Amino acid sequence: MPTILDQRHRQMRRALNWSAWLFAGYLFTTYIVLTDGFLVRIDRELNNWHHPKFHGLSNFLIRRLDDLGLRSVSGIALIIVGSYIAFRFKTWRPINLGLLAFIALNVVVGAFKYALGRTKPRMGLDILHAGGMSYPSGHASNAILIWGVIAYLIYRYAHVDRYNGRLASAAVGVLALTVCTVSLIRNTHWFSDLFGGLLLGGALLVLIIAIDRFFPSDSQLH
Repeated sequence: MPTILDQRHRQMRRALNWSAWLFAGYLFTTYIVLTDGFLVRIDRELNNWHHPKFHGLSNFLIRRLDDLGLRSVSGIALIIVGSYIAFRFKTWRPINLGLLAFIALNVVVGAFKYALGRTKPRMGLDILHAGGMSYPSGHASNAILIWGVIAYLIYRYAHVDRYNGRLASAAVGVLALTVCTVSLIRNTHWFSDLFGGLLLGGALLVLIIAIDRFFPSDSQLH
């Protein structure tokens, strides 16, 4: 009969495996970008498409959708959800996980942005190590990581069933894809920026879940 500790070990190993695969996918995507591979050719094809100009209400709406990838917007949502859960269950864990997510997002994603220095597509040039901040997309990483942590906290502490948990995961996926689609329409990121950002954000999200599963708080144990 497996013990609770055995179950936690199994959950953590599974989560770590997923995180490792996602990060490996991100590194492979980075290699393709660095070697001018097939994703870069897709980038150029998409950049040659006509990008519509939005005005009035349509511009307002598409900008608000794009704002879902901003750290300020998702951060406020995380503070509200994390603070409520922390108060409700008398635990600092939601706030700690939120801080861990923000630190991971800024340090890891920021480090790759500075190291690669890729220019934005609106410049009309795709140049690496030129002081740009395009790859990986912070919008995409933020959308999958921070909104994913919010969904995970609700799932973890509200004790919703597996079906609703999957619905929450699907909602985060739709939100992240919406942010990426809007970025392509507005021509603010290359396709590979967004793809790499999703993989890196996903890897960090699953890693944070693995840590939380292996080191449960007292409120989770009871």
